Amino acid sequence: MKPELEPIVQHYLDGSISPEEARRLNEELATDQEARRRFTEWLNLDSALAEAAAGWSLPAEKVPQKPRFTRFHFGIAAAAVLVIFLTVLPWRSHSPATVVSIAGVPEWTMGLKIGTKEYHIDEGSIELQTREGARIAIEAPAVFRFPSSMRMEVTRGRVAADVPPAAKGFTLVTPRGEAIDLGTRFGVDVVEGGDSEIHVFEGEVIAKNRHDEGGKSLRQGDAIALRTETSAIRNLRSSAFIHPDEVPGLTAGLAAGQRGRAGDRVDKLRLDPSLIALLDFEKQIPHQGNFRVVQGRWPGSKAPEFVEENDHLKLDAGADREWPLLTLAAWVRLDKLGAPYQSLLHTDDWDENKKGQVHWMVTRHMTMRLALRGNTLADTAEESEGYPDSRTSVLPEQGRWVHLAAVYDSTAKTVRFYLNGRFDKQTLLETAHPARLGPAQIGNWNRNDRRLSGRVDELLLLGRAMSDQEIRELFEAGNPYHNHQL
Repeated sequence: MKPELEPIVQHYLDGSISPEEARRLNEELATDQEARRRFTEWLNLDSALAEAAAGWSLPAEKVPQKPRFTRFHFGIAAAAVLVIFLTVLPWRSHSPATVVSIAGVPEWTMGLKIGTKEYHIDEGSIELQTREGARIAIEAPAVFRFPSSMRMEVTRGRVAADVPPAAKGFTLVTPRGEAIDLGTRFGVDVVEGGDSEIHVFEGEVIAKNRHDEGGKSLRQGDAIALRTETSAIRNLRSSAFIHPDEVPGLTAGLAAGQRGRAGDRVDKLRLDPSLIALLDFEKQIPHQGNFRVVQGRWPGSKAPEFVEENDHLKLDAGADREWPLLTLAAWVRLDKLGAPYQSLLHTDDWDENKKGQVHWMVTRHMTMRLALRGNTLADTAEESEGYPDSRTSVLPEQGRWVHLAAVYDSTAKTVRFYLNGRFDKQTLLETAHPARLGPAQIGNWNRNDRRLSGRVDELLLLGRAMSDQEIRELFEAGNPYHNHQL
């Protein structure tokens, strides 16, 4: 290591290092093996001095004799302490990471220093910051450990990392391989059993399967699955991950009592005489279909997640009658797969002889659509594809829980769309049949063009037209981010 960098190391040890100094030090350590060895020795010495200052000591007869280390000018006493720690104890330095935000993990506290042991999180989400400044969001259930501040091992869970230049080279290890950061934002999803996926939101990552020595370069928008023996290209699923800047909002929502308000609102809806179906997934999920069960909007809650092209959840409700009025609403986290439509709720048929069958979806334009079989648009409608569509995109850049709602009134011949409690657009119809429900699917309805990638929570079907105020109150009560809106 160049002599002129020694003051920078001292600034690092005393916490006064500047961003420019951190960049210079990082470049030196990345290119010089001897510099990395000397830097490790200095970190050991710093830790040893801290222990000595606290009054800790070893019996003299147990201390092996080693040559003194005098390169860094701490004097004879410091060198003697270094001998003890380098030969008897494992390396001890500052904690690899610190907890900076918590959402629903009661046994954790802000400012908690993360050591090198294994940690388990059964519910909720946390945000950590490593010593080099990498921000890491972890969603339960998760099992992980930090061998060092530049290396994280994940046995299970979802981790999203935002890595600054000073932490370039940060490596996230899974049972099937590893992701080596080259200055980026990325996520790793490790399911029970060890299979994992790597998703790159920005920048570049080197993905290495345990059987692949060279690794594969992944850039923004790329994703790969690591299996026991193979790797496979995947579609990017950015919204599958809680991102670091999302955790504080979730924390604020819990602190404000949003979960209790959401529960009260759901209880009230269950008493509504117009209720057709309400799936809040808090206690159980109907298991008719094929899907993952993951954490919902609240710590420890459940929600179905749709990933594969045949993933779906079956629902059979409202088949006993026709519905002149209908409200559909749900909380969703959506990823864009490139399919023409993301299927929110599709009745099983689309039969010319069954007017009014309901198909609720998100289009390739990322806007909502509510299509009823046999309905036609009024001449004044602005849609060009023949069906009522919302105006505003429902997919945020990084993914968030968003509340979608559509209100259908066959008497008034209108469809009204809402995003996060706000009225978005109304479409007038020329022909408006009463809605027809019955056997339906959430998620995949047609493998060719009607799929769903993401999670669904608190799905509501109501046989009346909710007002603007009711939709707004429904959103405000269930918003996991409290006052946050897109």
